[in-house]
Amino acid sequence: MAAARLELEEAAAAFVAGRYAKARRHAEEAKALTPRLPAVREVLGLAAYRIGRWEQALAELRTYRRLSGDSTHLPVEMDTLRALGRSEEVEAAYALLRRLGGSKAALDEGRVVYASHLLDGDRAREAWELTRPANLKARPTEGELRVWYVAARAAARLGDRSGSRRLYQAIAESDPGFPGLDELEAALGA
Repeated sequence: MAAARLELEEAAAAFVAGRYAKARRHAEEAKALTPRLPAVREVLGLAAYRIGRWEQALAELRTYRRLSGDSTHLPVEMDTLRALGRSEEVEAAYALLRRLGGSKAALDEGRVVYASHLLDGDRAREAWELTRPANLKARPTEGELRVWYVAARAAARLGDRSGSRRLYQAIAESDPGFPGLDELEAALGA
């Protein structure tokens, strides 16, 4: 058990440092020693996700959820399913997240991933309905900014340039370095 703990500590440290391939290797070693420890499956699944090992990420995150009962990473599962082109499973995973619930952050991220899935399928109206904010508060969370970003993309696809521009400006005021702002601005300028 001590060897597994050391491998897990190495995996976690590498993950935090952004060294995902190294984190995956250490987590695989820990898994070989303690395959039923949820934390091992969690780090392994997240590291695999970060390096695009979709099938492994999905298998490990699903195992983590079964072992722990925690729905926190269901949005990551959904995004992995998006990457694999498994649309019906994205739908089922989102329904499961809504049924199980979770933290506000997990539910916000679930909306982000599901609305992005809807946009992938040319379902901009549904994406807008899911993400459109009731109001734009002064100090949004990172999750709320991500929801607003997808809402702005959906509004732009629907031809609502003023709505999309309003969301863009709210995001830029809250976080000028928000990833994707340049692409959104280019889409609004087109």
